[in-house]
Amino acid sequence: MARELIGCVLRRRLDGLWLGVRIVETEAYGLDDPASHAYLGRTPSREPMWMPPGTIYMYHSRAGASLNVSCGTGPEAVLIKAGVPVVDAKSPRAALDAMHQFNPGPDGRSRRAERRLCAGQTLLCRALGLTVAEWTGRQFSPDRFYIEARGTTPRIVATLRLGIRPERDDGRRSRYVDREFAGSATSNPLRRGAVAGRDYWETEPAEG
Repeated sequence: MARELIGCVLRRRLDGLWLGVRIVETEAYGLDDPASHAYLGRTPSREPMWMPPGTIYMYHSRAGASLNVSCGTGPEAVLIKAGVPVVDAKSPRAALDAMHQFNPGPDGRSRRAERRLCAGQTLLCRALGLTVAEWTGRQFSPDRFYIEARGTTPRIVATLRLGIRPERDDGRRSRYVDREFAGSATSNPLRRGAVAGRDYWETEPAEG
């Protein structure tokens, strides 16, 4: 599921506009996974991971909110790690301007570079105006917030997940990045000096 979401588009209706973000980076958190929140035990805040596939699971970190989607038989989830803004007939330029307003630069006034506007799980949530209080435990809705199927088949690389404590990291290569938009990922696995087979691994073409 983490691979299949790469290239899909998040559509979020807010203030009369459809905001659009193409998913370019995800991380999978599976069964018996020491890095998964579910591994720490079942609590009310983590309950969405046990709910039916497609349930939204959001949580707070020090940096802000993060968006996850439950999948499989539970408790499994995919973290939507990063994206790039979409400007098209559904999500016009005014929607992109709104996303910049929701997620300004560090000084609170300047505009972030477009390719970095959603380059991280908390930046993505800010740009889409997503909050834990409003969305965790809910299902996607075609009139407010949904995932649109991708129109093209992306080339995807796998790499190690980010920000996991060493004692909880078992080395899974379950972070996936769209090759075309690697520069908009949280951290670019194809950065200068990166080596295939060490820093990233090619994957089979994902289904369209």
